[in-house]
Amino acid sequence: MSVARTLIDKYQLEPHPEGGHYRSSYRSSLVVPATSLPADFTGDRVVSTAIYFLLQAGEFSAFHRLKSDECWHFYQGDPLWIHCLDAQGRYQLHTLGAGIAVDRLCQLVVPAGTWFASEPAPGSAYCFVGCTVSPGFDFSDFEMAGAARLCAQFPHYQELILSRCRLP
Repeated sequence: MSVARTLIDKYQLEPHPEGGHYRSSYRSSLVVPATSLPADFTGDRVVSTAIYFLLQAGEFSAFHRLKSDECWHFYQGDPLWIHCLDAQGRYQLHTLGAGIAVDRLCQLVVPAGTWFASEPAPGSAYCFVGCTVSPGFDFSDFEMAGAARLCAQFPHYQELILSRCRLP
C-alpha cells in the first residue's frame, strides 16, 4: 500500500471539492460574533479551524479564495506548489516542503481574498499538509474560481488559470 493511501486511511480523509483529500481536525469552541467581523461575513464564525489535506501526483487544488487568512503547514511527503494571485495582479509561486532548501517553506500564510491553487511540485509523489483558517472556515466564505472571470482579471496567467480551474 502506498504512503498516500495509508495516510488517507489513517486520518480518514475524504475527497475535497477543490481536489485531493481532507478531513477537519479542529474547530474552536470560541466564537467571533458577526458584529466583530468585516461586513462581508454573513454570520458568526469560530475563532479557528484546521484540516489535514493530501494531494497526490496528478491532482490539484483548484483556484479558490477565502474571506479569512489560511496558514499552510507542511507535514510530510514531497514539495507542494502554491500558486497565488493577489488583488494587485501579482503572481507568486511558493514551495511548501521539508528541508533547508532556499525555496522551501514549512509554513505559509495565504492572505484573505487571494486567489490560490496548489499542486504537487514536479517529481512529487504526494504532499501531506495542514491548513488552519482564522476566523474559522465556513463554506459560505469559500469561492471557487471560474476560469473566464479569473483570466479576464489576470490575462498574463491564462495558461496557469485554465489548467488549475474546475469551473468554466
